[in-house]
Amino acid sequence: MTESLTTGAHLTLWLEAFVTLALFSFLYKDNPVYKFVEHVFAGLSAGYYAGLICQSVIYTQLMDPLYTDFGANFMLLIPFVFGMMMLTRLTPIGPIPDLSWMSRWGLAITVGSTAGIFLIAQLHGLVMPQTLDTFAQFSKVTDFRSFAMASLILVGVISTLVYFYFSKEHKGVLGGVAKVGIWFIMVAFGAQFGYTVMGRVSLLIGRMSFLIDDWIGGSIGSLFN
Repeated sequence: MTESLTTGAHLTLWLEAFVTLALFSFLYKDNPVYKFVEHVFAGLSAGYYAGLICQSVIYTQLMDPLYTDFGANFMLLIPFVFGMMMLTRLTPIGPIPDLSWMSRWGLAITVGSTAGIFLIAQLHGLVMPQTLDTFAQFSKVTDFRSFAMASLILVGVISTLVYFYFSKEHKGVLGGVAKVGIWFIMVAFGAQFGYTVMGRVSLLIGRMSFLIDDWIGGSIGSLFN
């Protein structure tokens, strides 16, 4: 299979290997090669997402509906105007005066509408279902183990909420419950951190597998066959 690699495949493998090794070079120290690859990656990501937004949002959700049926979709001009207001942040440009104050209107509408939508979405999608599930665990109790787990979840939820209750000083019983909440928070953070580390380790294993199997064993190995 390695002998069937084309010239383009070889160049692709060597380019991927160069970028991977350049990023790994940061483990030694910050250097110009790492900075070059970092800037290339940031530039490619920005260009890709700019093109993606132009295609999936500006063209698909704005220009195409207006062109297809302007009368039914003319209300789309309102978010278009507020979106253009956000671009005034780039002024002054040449003869265009400083209009950056107009960007606050677009930003305020975006933040306010997004906060309102996500508040309701989080309330119905996370807060209420989790609240119901916290107490619903007791309806599934069949033995002591399930009862202990349901009780542990209930204690964890209540003590964590008490910890974030800052309207009263954490003293006495309230302070003791808040300390229990800290333990639950630390366990949750530790589990989340471990999950994140394992995810990054899996990425590292993938890159090392590429360097050993595809680049060294594939592209370089084919040169000696």
